[in-house]
Parts: sequence; C-alpha cells; structure tokens
Amino acid sequence: MKSRFMLSCAAAAVALGSGELALAQSAPQADAAASTSSDVIIVTAQRRDQSIQDVPLTLQAFSTDTLSKLNVTSIDGLLKYTPNVTFSNNGPGQGAIFLRGLSAGFAGQQSSATIGGFPNVAVYLDDQSMQFPARNVDIYVADIERVEVLEGPQGTLFGGGAQAGVLRYITNKPKYNKFEGRLEGSFGGTAQGAANGSFNAMFNIPVIEDKLAIRAVVYADHHGGYIDNKFSTFTRRPSDLGSYYLAYQGNGNQLTPDQQVRQGKYDNNSLVEDNFNPVDYTGGRVAVGWKIAPDWDLLVTEAYQKLESKGTFAAQSYTYDYQPLTGLSSTLFAPQYNKDDYTNTAWTLNGKLGDFKVIYTGAYLTRHISQQGDYTNYARSTYGIFYQCTGGANYYWNVGKAPYCYEPTSYWTDKVRNTHESHEFRISTPDSGRIRAIAGAYYENFKIQDNQDWDYKTIPSCDPSLTADQIKNAGTVCMGLVAPNPNATLNVQGPRGPYVAFGEDTQRGFKQYAQFLSVDFDILPNLTITGGTRHYYYKEYETGSVYSSFNGGCYQVPVCATGSNLDAQNLQAHYSGFKSKATITWKPSPGTMLYATWSQGFRPGAFNRGSSARVKDPLPPHAPQLLVSAAYAPDNLTNWEGGLKTDLFDRKVTFNLSAYYMSWDNIQIGFFNPAAGFGNTAFAVNGPTYHIKGAEVQIVARPAAGLTFQGSATYNDSKQANSPCFIANNPGVSSFGKCITQVFSGGAVKDVQSPFGTPGSITPFSPHFQGNIRGRYEWTGKGGVEWFVAGGVNYTSSYFNQPGTYPSGDEAGNGNGVGPNGIIVPGTTVLRYKMKGYALADAQVGFTRDNWTVTLFGDNIFNSHASTFTNSSQFIKTSTVVRPLTYGIKIATKL
Repeated sequence: MKSRFMLSCAAAAVALGSGELALAQSAPQADAAASTSSDVIIVTAQRRDQSIQDVPLTLQAFSTDTLSKLNVTSIDGLLKYTPNVTFSNNGPGQGAIFLRGLSAGFAGQQSSATIGGFPNVAVYLDDQSMQFPARNVDIYVADIERVEVLEGPQGTLFGGGAQAGVLRYITNKPKYNKFEGRLEGSFGGTAQGAANGSFNAMFNIPVIEDKLAIRAVVYADHHGGYIDNKFSTFTRRPSDLGSYYLAYQGNGNQLTPDQQVRQGKYDNNSLVEDNFNPVDYTGGRVAVGWKIAPDWDLLVTEAYQKLESKGTFAAQSYTYDYQPLTGLSSTLFAPQYNKDDYTNTAWTLNGKLGDFKVIYTGAYLTRHISQQGDYTNYARSTYGIFYQCTGGANYYWNVGKAPYCYEPTSYWTDKVRNTHESHEFRISTPDSGRIRAIAGAYYENFKIQDNQDWDYKTIPSCDPSLTADQIKNAGTVCMGLVAPNPNATLNVQGPRGPYVAFGEDTQRGFKQYAQFLSVDFDILPNLTITGGTRHYYYKEYETGSVYSSFNGGCYQVPVCATGSNLDAQNLQAHYSGFKSKATITWKPSPGTMLYATWSQGFRPGAFNRGSSARVKDPLPPHAPQLLVSAAYAPDNLTNWEGGLKTDLFDRKVTFNLSAYYMSWDNIQIGFFNPAAGFGNTAFAVNGPTYHIKGAEVQIVARPAAGLTFQGSATYNDSKQANSPCFIANNPGVSSFGKCITQVFSGGAVKDVQSPFGTPGSITPFSPHFQGNIRGRYEWTGKGGVEWFVAGGVNYTSSYFNQPGTYPSGDEAGNGNGVGPNGIIVPGTTVLRYKMKGYALADAQVGFTRDNWTVTLFGDNIFNSHASTFTNSSQFIKTSTVVRPLTYGIKIATKL
C-alpha cells in the first residue's frame, strides 16, 4: 500500500509539472514576516487585528507563503525557525513544546494521560485549545493562513495553558467573491532511508457570491523510515539489576539453560527490518462561511487528521545484549506503533452591536490515541525479574524452589480518548478610540479516559475457569489475571490480559470558568498603557482504578482483583484566582516602539494515582516517612519584560530586541527514583523555584531588490533558585517534621540525595544559545521565469533532558549498574543526560512561471544525527535524533 502511495505522489508531482508554461507573472512576494511596510503581516495575538510590529511582546509569525517556501509541514519543521523554543518528543505526536527554558523535564508516553502535568505552552487551532499532557496534537500545516508564536505568559487572554506562551495555527477562511484552488505534490528521499511523498489540494468556492462560501483542503504525507531494527539476542545476566531474585544455593545469580524457557535463547529475528519507522499524515478540513447580514457572519469548520507511525524514533548505540550498534539502529523485541486521530468541530459568530464588535466561538474536539511500546529491557531492571521468574529469592512465587525464568519480551499498551469542549464570548470597543477594551467570558470542559497496561508478566497465567483450590492442589506454577477494582469507574471492565502486571484505568479532567478584561488607554497619541486581568475557577477530578500483581495473593489464583478505587478517595480539587498583565508602550517616532511588560501565567494542578506512602524510616519498624498527596497544585510564573521594535534605513532593516526576567514558582515536577527508596511508580509534586533571564533579537534586512536576510538569536540563563526537600510527614517516624535524608532499602540504611537537585543547576531543555539565519534571492530570468534560491542555518547549544533532581545516566551508582563492555545499565526510566549542541541547514532553489512553482529542496543537508532527547524511558539509553537529510522536488500550481 505504501509503495502505491509513493508512486501516486511521484505521478502527481510529474503531472503537476507537465503543463505548458506560458506567460510570466509578477515576482513572488517576499516572506510576509520579512516584508516591507506595504506588506505587513497582521496578527491577532492581542485578540485584535494588528501589525506584528505594533504588538508589545516577543512574537514571531509565519504566513502561508513563508510556510510553503520553508517547506514546513509539521511542528519539527516549524521550530527550526523559532529561537527560544525547544521540543522534546518520542516521535510525531508524542512531544511537548517549551518556551524560554520553562521546563521541568520530559518523559512522555507512559502514564502521561493519567498523571502527566498539563503543558505550559498552549497550542491552538484557531480558537480551540489542542493541549494534552506530554503529547500536544501535531497539527499538519496545510492551507494555514499563519502561525503565531507568542512568548512569555499570556494568561490574561489565553488562560491556564498559556503559562510560558502560545503557539497558534490560524487557518485560511472562505473567500466570498473569489474562486481559487491550489494543488501541491512532492516526492523525494531520505539519506540511508526510504522515500517520501506528499500531496495536498485546496479549493475555495463562493457558492453564493458575497453570501456563502466553502473552503476545503485535503492532504496526505508519507515520511519514509530511516531507523533499522537490527538483530539482537537477549541473555539474562548476573549484572541485571534485579538478578538478586535468582539467588539460590550460591549460584551467583547465574541461571543454567535448563532454568529458562527455550533454554534461555531469545532474539528479535521476526522484527528485523530496515527503515521501519515510517510516518503518515492524512486529513482534511472543510469550512463554510455565511454572511448572515451586514456586519454579521458565521463560520463552521470541521477538521479531521490521522497520524500513524510505526517503530521507534530513538536510536540505540548498543543492542539488548550490549553489543555495539552502528548507524541509526534499534533492536526492538516487541512491535511498536502509535495511532493518533482527532476530529474538531468549530464555530464562530462575528458581528457588531452598534460600534462594538462581538464574537462567540466554540469548538468540540475528540481525539483517540492507541499506542504500543517495547518494554523488554524492563527485564534488566530492579523489579523486572520479579514478574518473569519464580523460585530463587522471590518471596511470592514458588518460594524456596530453584529459580526458573520465562520470556523476557514485554511491552506496554495505551488507549486514550480525549474530549475538549470550549466556548468563548468576547466584546470589544472600536480600535480607533483613545480607550480600547476587550472583555470576555470562557468555559471549557476537558476529559481524558485512559487505559494503560504494562505487559511484562511472563510467568504463566492460571486457568480462569478453575478455582484457586483446584490450581493449588494441582501444584500449577501460575499467577492470576490482574483486575481493576469493580467498584471504581472503569473504561474497560473485568480482568486484564495474561501478560498484564500493572495498569491504570482512569478518567480525569476539569471544567474551567473564566472572565477577562483588557483595557488600552492612550495617555498621549504615542504613549499607551494597558492593563488586563483574568479570573479563573477550575474544578478538577480523577476517578478509576490502579491495579498490580505485586501481591502474594496473586499466586495460584484465577483472578487477582487488587485494584485501588480512586473514586473512593474523592479526588477533586478547586483552584481560583486572578492573573494579570500591565504594559506601557511608547512610540517616539513612526516605525519605532519601546515597551515594558509585567505579566503572570499559570497552569492547573493535577493528580497522582491516588495517595501513597514511601521512603522507609531508617529505624525499626521502618514505617514510610513520606505520605505522598493524591494531588499536586498549580504552579505560577511572573514575567518582567522590555523590548524595542524599529524599522531602520528607510525600512530596509527591521530590528526587534527584547529582554526578560521570570520567576517560576512552586513548579510541578515528576519524580521517579526507585533506587533512592521512592517506590516503583512515578508521582508528581510541587518543587523548587526557577529563575530565568534572557534576551532575544530579530533582524530582517532587505539590502537590494529581491534579496532578503532574516535572522534571530536568543540567550537564555535558566537556573534553579532553591532546593526544597521532602519533609517526613508521617507521625511516629524518627524524622517526623524534618527533611528526609536516609532510607531503609535493600536491608540497609542509605543516604537520600537531595530530591530536587541543587541551586544553580541548569533547568532542562534550556540551551543557553539558539540562533538562525536564512536568506532568499529572487530575480527574473529569460522568458519571464521568476527564479529563487534560498538557504538557512539554525544552531542550538547543549542542554539537559531532566532537572538536577535525577542522577546522571552516564555514571554507575545511584541505582545504575554496569553491564558487559562497561555499558551503564539504567536503573530507572528517568535519568539525566546532556545533549550536545548541533546545527542544521536547509536549501531551496526553483522557479515560478504563470501559476506554477517548482522547488528543489534539501533539509538537514549536512545529515546531522544530533539527539534532541536522550533518555532511558525503556530501561536502555536511546536518543531521539533529528530526521536525516531529506531531499526532493515540490511542484505547486494555483487554479
């Protein structure tokens, strides 16, 4: 099927290029963001139509034309040209965006739907929020009017998800008096990878001129794979962190072949495949515009997108048996995939009541995610062997007998349903008045249904048709099917599959009610003050059940219903307050603006998997010292910012400069450190404070006709300001009321590292420097053909993947072990790694004639394999790398 699709894309590209080129047209316009004063890009960052140079905040915008010229179709492509933005991900549709270094780390995927904190960068498709914990929607860029990137807290106008900033995708709207269409096809390849191909088509049809119009776009885009899944064996070893469960009669934790199923010979031969991580985007959007009456119009839009990927986007440097790997390779033992689709229905009513503009907009999003990931290396972790081997030192299964181990291959599955309903009403005064105001009200209802199972229990399951007595009398070595609590609210009823050892079946969400007001007052014609505030009220909840086979009662029984009942814990929280903004703007001369801003941002809190007790007291009877709350609270950001925007040299140069200082308080931080005695499940708490200071510069130069240079750079200094500790809050323990400094673990008393790192440590995903520069030259050649050549380079300096909370993944100790060839064996799925700085370059060359444009392009032309996210999320060190060199031809025509 994929091969037929690629041939179709190639045929489309050839067909689009086969038409006769006739009369010349005028030269293409320069990039909108780099255009002259007669071609200024208009943005709605402040809920009004304004020139980008008149908006008093750090802002970038990309027009339809610019996005096409840069060959941008996804979030990865877009962020190459947006300094001060980093993106952590495990693959398409599996990432989080960070602005200005405001990150507390990223793990993603596992449990994000149940316990993950909400993003602090809001993503909008028109007026609908598309945010989701650790996996914002990867909106495909097709027929997009512009993309706006708003830096700094935007809590007044955009609410709780806009703590660090906003990324807005604004679609092209129907035109009432003009038929237009556009077809575009591309075909190309990937260095050491598979072919790529795409096609999209847009049509705008005025059904009733000046009254009713329809605009539609459809797209399909195939990204060929570039990571090879190579052959590997898997051998259980005494160096495995949980091998102590195999201790028996002085065997040194070493198994014999007869003590393992299949004589201990395991491999992934059935999954060996080259280029096994393809990605496919398919979707479309239909918008209907209706001019109901003078000054009144209604827009209804229906959007659908399906994103499918296979394999992994993280490369390994060694196999599952510690043999070296070369190139972009992995050695998965279980199939891995991600299926992510959404439908979004949106409606907007625009009108006027006298001189006042009114807008009512609403939307309803439904999103489905189905994902599976390889988890085989959990067999080497501290607890993995416990669920796969009996006898030996195991204190639950076949106690006192010789050890016997089953298959190491394991995986996890996650099925998510998300709905997001929103409604907003805004009213604004005329833009020409000395006093201008916008007031509004907002409501949203956000829901997640999540069922995630970890299938790493390979000890045989008992026959559910038998009774426990029958199973025990037969002496069968088996475990019961684990099941959630039947009294809890469940998405899926009944026992789970035969390999499930742990899982969560939960529902969570919130309702938000908000009111906001923003007022501009012109003290003088060139001096304006702005003040705004937003009152918010959140009602959050979580229900469901968390279940596990880590229970002696799960041995030799048909079903093991150990699940908790989160409903009974009454997990509800209410948050309310005000977040405000104040700005002063001065325009000393035409084309120059200075501004100073104070603004606040926030994001709501969330829940853990219920309350829990952890970290054993060093003194008998070793009661838990830490009672972890079921909920964690919102965190807050305060921003002080000043900036300059100006045009120089008769508007041949645009120069923008901004500087900021931010305090991010009481941040939400995920915590997972089994080696330190904090348990084998992750939880989130409110932790330290970060202070961030930085500066950003943007320059656009037009030194000659047809020649444009555009560049931007940022310096960011983001550091931890304090180091709180976990306070022992369980009455009766020896450390009650004090910082927890010791833990009883593994039969010994151990020191507990500072759980939140040390003051002065660098925050994750916060490179000190980011910069990019690109140029484009357009000229008219013979025969009226308009030629162009363009290129760009962007650079990101080194940064960390996690805060100083976590031990280094490149050092032994702190739970990490040492395997063959000196390879560090991760002791947890969350370790701290440093990613090296890297540069990426792209180039385009082509021509336009009549309504046809032909472009030859290359992205990542020096074929960098830089890591954007190094992690141990599958108990093996992997690196999500930038996509290798891609090249091809793109042909577009306007109808």
